[in-house]
Amino acid sequence: MRKILVIAAAFVAAVYGLWQLSSARSFQLFGELIQRVETDDKVVALTFDDGPSKRYTTEIVALLAQQQVKATFFITGKEAEQNPDEVRLIYQAGHQLGNHSYSHPRMLFMSPSAVVSEIERTDAAIRAAGYQGEILFRPPYGKKLFVLPWYLAQQQRKTIMWDLEPETDPTLAADAQAMANYVIEHTRPGSIVLMHLMYQSRQSSREALPLVIKGLKQRGYRFVTVSELLAMPLQT
Repeated sequence: MRKILVIAAAFVAAVYGLWQLSSARSFQLFGELIQRVETDDKVVALTFDDGPSKRYTTEIVALLAQQQVKATFFITGKEAEQNPDEVRLIYQAGHQLGNHSYSHPRMLFMSPSAVVSEIERTDAAIRAAGYQGEILFRPPYGKKLFVLPWYLAQQQRKTIMWDLEPETDPTLAADAQAMANYVIEHTRPGSIVLMHLMYQSRQSSREALPLVIKGLKQRGYRFVTVSELLAMPLQT
């Protein structure tokens, strides 16, 4: 009985360890992962996951244009196929497009062929809308384990994570001002901020966005795309 309990405990510990590894924001088993860029310059990358959506893309792009801010949109292939005009609107406004998988699954125990399909179908949808820039990749839910990082490493593609995710805390996510305050107070040079803006349930995040922009500008930050951030001089 004791042996069975020891084996069970070891199994649970192993599963928990794999789950923690799969969610790590600053480590993966293969390839390069970017959570934040160490730089002396006061720059920050705003990144928006999911979409594009017909209802909210125009509103978000218009706000960014008004504020003269560039951002990076990690979009799904399925929604890119459904909304090609919105894909074009994003990149024609000067923003960067990234790959956020095709159907937004947790890409933990997927077969190699499924991983390839999720990524390459999304790349194709982005290219079909006319985008010519670099396509970075961000895993749905930030989940990655074995096959996904290995594939990305073979393709010499970076995994783009983040160091600020204000929506994770329910007390912040329900309050636009609290969310904005958190981002403003915790942003460091080279930070990557994750937000979700594309769906009806994200009204607080949309309301927080102009507050975040205003507050960070007041602190001397300028906004860059993720590719621009990666090209910044490193911290001395």
